[in-house]
Amino acid sequence: MELVPLRREFAQAMARSRPNDAEVDRLTGTHGTFTLEDYEAYVERTLNDPNRYTRAITEDGEFLGEVVLTINPHNRSAGLRIALWDGFGKGYGTAAIEHVLDHAFHERNLHRVDLEVYDFNERAIHVYKKLGFREEGRLRDALLWDGVFHDAIVMSILSTDNI
Repeated sequence: MELVPLRREFAQAMARSRPNDAEVDRLTGTHGTFTLEDYEAYVERTLNDPNRYTRAITEDGEFLGEVVLTINPHNRSAGLRIALWDGFGKGYGTAAIEHVLDHAFHERNLHRVDLEVYDFNERAIHVYKKLGFREEGRLRDALLWDGVFHDAIVMSILSTDNI
């Protein structure tokens, strides 16, 4: 597994893999559908945003997903999100998050990184806790999926946490 800067050519892989992946949509709460042009525009915005740190998760040059920090430099904080379309259960997500946390705390001198995860995503919750994230609270009934409401769990990790 390799983490590389997001590149324009990954937009095609994103568009190819996303339309048929109902499980990834559910885990990320994604209701929308996206075209190749949407992904190309997203990559372009990401490449030109100094307050976004995005890494593509790849294996043998193949795009598997991405991990993103959206940075608020004024508060020395960032929001974290990860989407892994392939390679579940191999430790790629854990390694990607460890990388961005190292970048956040040691390269960008951030103090806080937070995220939201849906209550049914037990695998992700386990990984986040293992990496030192703490639950701060819940956004009740934040996601409506297939007619059922689900809570979003808010978690964070601070640079001063013993990680």
